[in-house]
Amino acid sequence: MPDKFTAMTPALHAYAVEHSANRDQLMRDLIEETERAAGEMAIMQTAPEQGALLTVLVSAIGARRALELGTFTGYGTIAIARGLPDDGYLLSCDVSDEWARIAERYVAADGLSDRVEIRLGPALETLRGLPRDQPFDFAFIDADKPSYPAYYEQCVELLRSGGLLVVDNVFRGGSVVDPDADGESVGAIRELNDRLAADERMIAATVGVADGIAVAVKR
Repeated sequence: MPDKFTAMTPALHAYAVEHSANRDQLMRDLIEETERAAGEMAIMQTAPEQGALLTVLVSAIGARRALELGTFTGYGTIAIARGLPDDGYLLSCDVSDEWARIAERYVAADGLSDRVEIRLGPALETLRGLPRDQPFDFAFIDADKPSYPAYYEQCVELLRSGGLLVVDNVFRGGSVVDPDADGESVGAIRELNDRLAADERMIAATVGVADGIAVAVKR
């Protein structure tokens, strides 16, 4: 059977970005500032085409309450918040005050402060402290990789039936299929991928967007 995918090239990636949402000046400014401030760490920023997909998914399911693990400088945060209604709510978790300040500034500049809460502290502590009688419609995991399996279990608990979960970096640069790749992060992502694929509570698809994303709906 022939390959049923198109390999992404820089030119094709640029084409995809140009034909996706969130191409405005604010998002371009955020990308540029993140590259200046974070240097090589700017790779942690949500990819533009991925951010557009987040906006579409949040809007498509009519999400009103959303959860994000890993704010960084706020590109994904804004992408999710833009898909919410005016009275929607996004709780975004991070441990870095430095990056959160940048995110808060751009969230405010985009007029989204009334629907976004950025909460500093270990994400697992935040998740475990959230009430289970106020479920979320959407959750996005893009934080420290060794904690992915634990984050996953908490997010599944916190999602409503029919809620959507998106997990970033499930390819880990291709290392998930490299038999010589090792390390805590790679092991945790492999564990998460295997767990999600076998979890009867979820219907999942792994998609070749950016560094690979898993998209799953809770039964």
